[in-house]
Amino acid sequence: MTTQSIQRIWQVAKLIPIGKVASYGQVADLAGLPGRARLTSKALGAAPLELQLPWHRILRSSGHIAFPKGHENATLQHSLLTEEGVVVRSMRVDMNLYRWQPDLNTLLYQLDF
Repeated sequence: MTTQSIQRIWQVAKLIPIGKVASYGQVADLAGLPGRARLTSKALGAAPLELQLPWHRILRSSGHIAFPKGHENATLQHSLLTEEGVVVRSMRVDMNLYRWQPDLNTLLYQLDF
């Protein structure tokens, strides 16, 4: 896990807007790291709190919260998503409704890798 790879993942995570979600794999793909969904998870876990990454907007590709039900992070993630208007049912978000689809401007000018 290189510092450059981690920073690219953090940069993508920062771009996910309020009320939208992305999968770990989608973040990795957009960071230029296809097939590195687990690296996304590790990079988010290693992020300093002062970065204030919207980690709660990143889910499994199925839309499920990755933390086990009842875990304090699962409860927090559920609450944060709900506050942003994202509907969470049975620890799952409908990715068809809430998946972030970056616009062309974001793809061309905000993702510089």
